[in-house]
Amino acid sequence: MDWLGWLTFGFIATAVLTAIMVGAQLARQTRMDLPTMLGTLVTADLDRARVPGILIHFANGQFFALFYASAFALMGRSGWLLGALFGLVHGLLALTLIIPALPSIHPRMASERAGFELALLEPPALFAQNYGRRTVAITLLAHVAYGAILGAFLKP
Repeated sequence: MDWLGWLTFGFIATAVLTAIMVGAQLARQTRMDLPTMLGTLVTADLDRARVPGILIHFANGQFFALFYASAFALMGRSGWLLGALFGLVHGLLALTLIIPALPSIHPRMASERAGFELALLEPPALFAQNYGRRTVAITLLAHVAYGAILGAFLKP
């Protein structure tokens, strides 16, 4: 397996994914703020949540890049198109399983059932639709870019 590639391109792909997501949030194309969403897992201070949130997101990015690298090694091939396809599936799983499950484990996120009592963050809902109509497209685009980078540069 390409260990050096995993470290290097996992970091680069995560940086691109994060830049797309944060840029879209700052441009008011989505209200989903990943660094704050993840950072409030460890602190209730919204102003201080961004740095730990970015670190958690980069750790997650490296973790998922390990799966991509392993899959490419097992398949004996890689490429930007295969990586983009993996990214699309990854994005769909994030929008349908991971993000909607956050209220059940996130101590500061409201849930659709329990409401907003003492919650800092609103629940995302399926496809993160509570964060805006463009959130789905932006999230999928970011994950496709992530996968394409890994597919293009990781050696199988």
